[in-house]
Amino acid sequence: MTTFYVIALLLCAICGAPLFIIIGGLALALFAATGIDPQAVIIELYRLASAPMLIAIPLFTFAGYLLAESKSPERMVELYRALFGWMPGGLAIVSFVACAFFTAFTGASGVTIIALGGLLYPILIKEKYSEKFSLGLLTTGGSLGLLFPPSLPLILFAIIAQVNVDALFLAGIIPGILLIALLSLFSIRAGVKSGVTRQPFELARVKKAFWNAAWIVPLPLVILGGIYGGIFTASEAAAIAVVYVLIIEVLIYKDISIHRDIPKIAANSMILVGGVLIILGCALGLTNYLVDEQIPMKILGVMKTFITSKFMFLAVLNIFLLVVGCLMDIFSATIVVVPLIVPIAKEFGVNPIHLGIIFLTNLEIGYSTPPVGMNLFISSFRFKKPIPELYRASLPFLGVLLVALIIITYVPDLSLWLVRLFGR
Repeated sequence: MTTFYVIALLLCAICGAPLFIIIGGLALALFAATGIDPQAVIIELYRLASAPMLIAIPLFTFAGYLLAESKSPERMVELYRALFGWMPGGLAIVSFVACAFFTAFTGASGVTIIALGGLLYPILIKEKYSEKFSLGLLTTGGSLGLLFPPSLPLILFAIIAQVNVDALFLAGIIPGILLIALLSLFSIRAGVKSGVTRQPFELARVKKAFWNAAWIVPLPLVILGGIYGGIFTASEAAAIAVVYVLIIEVLIYKDISIHRDIPKIAANSMILVGGVLIILGCALGLTNYLVDEQIPMKILGVMKTFITSKFMFLAVLNIFLLVVGCLMDIFSATIVVVPLIVPIAKEFGVNPIHLGIIFLTNLEIGYSTPPVGMNLFISSFRFKKPIPELYRASLPFLGVLLVALIIITYVPDLSLWLVRLFGR
């Protein structure tokens, strides 16, 4: 009977059934096969609902969508151009920083590509960046902010792996900066080679741009300063972020109308959150089965036959996660894969916080990895370009990101230094 259920679920998956149906159905079938009451899956949904960090997910996502739907992207881009436009490759650096800022708050690279792509792409072309370079930049840059707090994947990993979310927020900062720095160096080289337009540094322009964006700039500082200053928790920070963004976008900038825009933005953001939470609840039920049957330990036993060192394990892990990141979206991958790899990584001496940064960096790269990385399809839709053209455009940037991944993987202090500094 179990075989019949598994085959039926595979057919549902092939026909495009939602992921939560596949995961939840598999959990129910496996529990039934072992004689365990299927209520175990529902118990996990209840436990999930009582998790203290859960409230942060919809609140931070809502705040990010509010920012993306307002004119804040234009204000921040203008500020970054005033600060970095004088450099060779300055506009490319601006694009990376802007993408990272908004992806950190929305938690979804697709939103960043849609919101910022139409703004940045014509500017990049106008300032003599090649079309190939511009497409590659925006495709890979769309997922660049996933390591920066308060990114939704960071919170999700903390919940699944049962690690301190404050520590994970700290751990992602330096690796995230490293990704931007290496991509910026590559862009400076490309800017010099292409002879792109550079703007002189003007203090008056910087002051004007800063004044226009003055209410947005402090937002990350308020959130991080409050959390690590012990003023409020991450969940409370999420509520403060929503109130702060609502005040500046509705009352100060007046970019968003309460009656016309808020219902639409709330609905769009909660569709993302609802999908994540449904999958999460079903996956936690499946995780219980995997733990009860000691599946991770059995996998570990097989791996130890072929993998004899931490170095080799991390290399295999990276290859595996790049494939996963290419085939699955980051939320589904986190929910399904993390429970399997966390106990195995511990056996090889990998710090769970460091593992989280390795995991998310891989999936961030996987978003733009051919043949089926999600960013490639979103960019194809946004810029009306064929997928093979985006493959070619993204490859140089993926090479840079892979170099950064190797550094992040084998230099754990990049992830753990700030965590130790703040005693987390």
